[in-house]
Amino acid sequence: MYSSSKATMQTEQLVDQYSRTISYLRLSITDRCNLRCLYCMPQQGLNSSSLVKCADLLSYEEMLRIVGIAVGMGMNKLRLTGGEPLVRNGVMDFIRSLAEIKGLEDIRLTTNGVLLHEKAAELYSAGIRNLNISLDTMKPKRFVEITGSDLFDQVWRGIQTACDLGFNVKLNMVAMKGINDDEFADFARLATQRPVQVRFIEFMPIGNKESWDRSRFISAGELKDIFSTLGTLESSPGSRLEGPARVYRLTTPDGQTGRIGFISPISHHFCDKCNRLRLTSEGRLRACLLHDHETDLKTILRQGGTDSDIQAAIRQTILSKPKGHTLQDDLAGPGQVNCQGQMSRIGG
Repeated sequence: MYSSSKATMQTEQLVDQYSRTISYLRLSITDRCNLRCLYCMPQQGLNSSSLVKCADLLSYEEMLRIVGIAVGMGMNKLRLTGGEPLVRNGVMDFIRSLAEIKGLEDIRLTTNGVLLHEKAAELYSAGIRNLNISLDTMKPKRFVEITGSDLFDQVWRGIQTACDLGFNVKLNMVAMKGINDDEFADFARLATQRPVQVRFIEFMPIGNKESWDRSRFISAGELKDIFSTLGTLESSPGSRLEGPARVYRLTTPDGQTGRIGFISPISHHFCDKCNRLRLTSEGRLRACLLHDHETDLKTILRQGGTDSDIQAAIRQTILSKPKGHTLQDDLAGPGQVNCQGQMSRIGG
């Protein structure tokens, strides 16, 4: 494994041309997944040729080197994504190695929950405390329709295990009209009944155009109006620390409280506060989820690039970070959207 001691360079503030400090790296460790969600990795057209070849995925050693360099430059927060990160062999040893990198203050994990029950205790032991769990329905039959797999009970068991172990749990629901809109209120109430924050994510046009249906879109503003009928919504103190989510405290008429969040990349984007880069499973560094420009760090690594070469590529990516995306304009007109990459490769 890559030793973090090799990346002991003086930390600095990484600031882009719009005065945003970049301190957060999202790392997709695999494009493989054990579900086939309709908006991410749909079954239609999926075959082995659409997956990244194993030799083209970054190795754990390569990831550790890049993360060590990035942390040495001032990035102190890391989120592991996929695909489904828990399906990759050796992931626990990798997480333990990440935890040894000096200056890396926070390692988080996004998961679909399928393997969570069996791996939760080991994740906690490895130092993970914050989990984002994707869950778009609480109806088992609908779960099959959305994900292609009859695994709702397994996922729900994993969520309960994570809560019991003391993880900070956020449930991420992609809000889609005509698919799960009859469950919005139930998910909001769940936040008052369980020790979880429920976050509603606007359906985004990413990847193959067949996976995006404009009629399925519902804005965060419309969702907020729905939830205001359930009780009182108040902006939650400290919500600026929640990343892209605008978080509210929901208080129901009978006095129950819970926290719900809205991630609204289309109707109320957060580009002016974006502090992140994304490293894809193929080793390509993206400054913006919704722009396809990428820096090929894998080739630099495999052609013998030095740490200084990696640093320079990271800095250049940060300087090329766009002011914001143009989704609203793209969707209003006949043009193509800027993000054609598959979500499972990019890491959502």
